Amino acid sequence: MTAHPASRAHTDQPAAPPDAPAVDPVGARVGCDGGERLRHPVRGAGPPSVHRSRHGPTGPVRGVPRAGGGPDLADPPGPPPDGRPGQPHRVAAAATADRPARTGTARSEPRVIRPTAWAAPTPPPDPPEPERISRAALTRLIEPGDAAIGRAIRRLGAVQLLQGFYEGAPADRLGLGADRIAAYQERLRKFNPVTDLERITKLGGKFIIPGDSEWPSQLDDLGDSRPVGLWTRGLPSQRLPSLRLLALRSVAVVGSRACTAYGRHVAGQLGSELAERGWVVVSGAAYGVDTAAHLGALAVNGMTIAVLASGVDICYPRGNEGLIQRIGRDGLLVSELALGMNPTRFRFVLRNRVIAALTRGTVVVEAAPRSGALSTARRARDLNRHTMGVPGPITSELSAGVHTLIRAGTATMVTSGAEVGELIGAIGADLAPERVGPILPRDALEPPVARVLEAVPASADGAPVQRLAHYAALSEAATVQHLHELSSLGFVERHGAHWRLVRRK
Repeated sequence: MTAHPASRAHTDQPAAPPDAPAVDPVGARVGCDGGERLRHPVRGAGPPSVHRSRHGPTGPVRGVPRAGGGPDLADPPGPPPDGRPGQPHRVAAAATADRPARTGTARSEPRVIRPTAWAAPTPPPDPPEPERISRAALTRLIEPGDAAIGRAIRRLGAVQLLQGFYEGAPADRLGLGADRIAAYQERLRKFNPVTDLERITKLGGKFIIPGDSEWPSQLDDLGDSRPVGLWTRGLPSQRLPSLRLLALRSVAVVGSRACTAYGRHVAGQLGSELAERGWVVVSGAAYGVDTAAHLGALAVNGMTIAVLASGVDICYPRGNEGLIQRIGRDGLLVSELALGMNPTRFRFVLRNRVIAALTRGTVVVEAAPRSGALSTARRARDLNRHTMGVPGPITSELSAGVHTLIRAGTATMVTSGAEVGELIGAIGADLAPERVGPILPRDALEPPVARVLEAVPASADGAPVQRLAHYAALSEAATVQHLHELSSLGFVERHGAHWRLVRRK
């Protein structure tokens, strides 16, 4: 008979007392019921990531500064003992053979062997790569849109830049001030980027960085001010394939927070019409126009993205907590700030550049002359994106900013989602229907026939042929011919020697 896989793994080990807990090949204790319990790993036998995920770090953690210097970002994992790629190194069970067994009374009942006792346990996820850890740390360390940090990342790379912060590198090497480097070095000791990455995974989100397949390449138009990375939160589904695919057909709808009923109605109508045409509605989840645009898209089961000025786990403003949570379930939350970071006035303005760069065009519904929505429109114009505005009453101060954009030629006037799609969509594929007035039956008449019809008076007595021919500037024979034609069409009727209009009931 062929030996059991579990029995072969313990062939060369000395027999343990019956009351000693069993040890599986990967070094994790096996409970008396035969099930694997990774919650209590054997000290020194299991991988540090398993113990650390449940009991906190017991030693130097990858991505956290060591006792003597910078972060352990570039150390390669140990070679897998079984040759399987991507498996973390585990200490063999033989390492625990010399450990003295615990004493106690042996159980008399037989131990039930479950399949999990001998089957290979599910390995923990691979640790994040150094580039992702470094950029996650930078999102908590710096403010969004820092061009100096962007130039340093382009020159040194995110890993080397963060290593320089840990080590307190000279200012001329990093291209930053000495006081700034010292402040960053002090702040780096207060958080662990690996913890942030684990938290976003538990929330059902991810942290994407440049080079990922999900990274929207249009953000590269921001140059050195592009986001270091983007924290996203949303349930993956067929409607939510990736941020890059969603951004390819997206449009931003922004406006005043203190909007009027007219602005709220127009924003909701634009959001629903754009979503019905397959466009992704992007806004900032603020009060007023932003809220109406999100709700309009969600009302028709459309896709919407909220770009936040805080962490994706922070619901701000508090009054929109239900809306933000719903977008997290049915849409996508995006932020360049790490988890737990609160919004500030400056971060709202910097958030607008991401909205403008992420989408193919920006629509401003209502905006006062000093509204923050106008900064999004100016960013879109500077990035060669389509900028559009919805006109409002000329007496409304909230529409004065939009009217200024339209009058200066910066924005194109739009009044419906179809017109927005025609402007930013594919040529010939997203055409808006042509707006025409109602076509009346008399519009199809030839000009001479129409002149005879106009000559017929509206009185009950009508007029003779001679008078109608005089007013129509036609001969009597031609006038009689056209009158019979109008009679067959139901426009006029003969009343003795006169002709009069048919009375409509």
